[in-house]
Amino acid sequence: MNIRGIQKTSLIDFPQVISTVLFTGGCNLRCLYCHNASLACNDCNLQQYSNHEVLEFLQKRKHLIGGVVITGGEPTLAKGIVTFLEKVKETGLKVKLDTNGFQPKVLKKLLSQQLIDYVAIDIKTSPEKYPVLTNTKLPFDLIMESIALLKEHHITFELRTTCVPGFVTIEDLQSIKERVGTVKYYYLQQFHNQHTLDESLHTVKPYPKDILYSFQQFVKTFATFCEIRGI
Repeated sequence: MNIRGIQKTSLIDFPQVISTVLFTGGCNLRCLYCHNASLACNDCNLQQYSNHEVLEFLQKRKHLIGGVVITGGEPTLAKGIVTFLEKVKETGLKVKLDTNGFQPKVLKKLLSQQLIDYVAIDIKTSPEKYPVLTNTKLPFDLIMESIALLKEHHITFELRTTCVPGFVTIEDLQSIKERVGTVKYYYLQQFHNQHTLDESLHTVKPYPKDILYSFQQFVKTFATFCEIRGI
């Protein structure tokens, strides 16, 4: 699974579930505002944990936690994710997957085998700005395919967007609305300018709260529930 980090306990990463967070190395995007650049780039200096080590660790903690969060990096790129999550589910723990949504074929396998209980998909920006913000030419249609799969399988999921000034505006949210349609849960996240992959963003000031609140009101036109994180 190429697990490169473990957070023993989290009260916030998995809604209403005390969880352990597992970080995988490697990502198919290079988002300018990424705060986990060492994970995204699969830095060889990061400690690597074997599947056996992690599963033993989870087995010992299963009476203290209710779930596991698989994040990254981009976990759907990890070889053996299906087999690994089969073992996790055998412990009786729930699984939350954090993903950029660009691997719908992997997501379909996980859903069809009922290996995940909750999914968070990052919507980085409007489809038009994705190539610049993420340094990729991957088509936004792949994300739409992932969202369609989640709706089809009736699994609880959230969409979330980090509000990077210049890359996330009301116009961008309007474009996102036109593509994703109505959803139940959408989270907006405050941008933080420290430790970003692109150092030029260190001087970009985060949006003031009143701007974020205006974004929140707009998102509520297509999301049943919208909350702002990180303010």
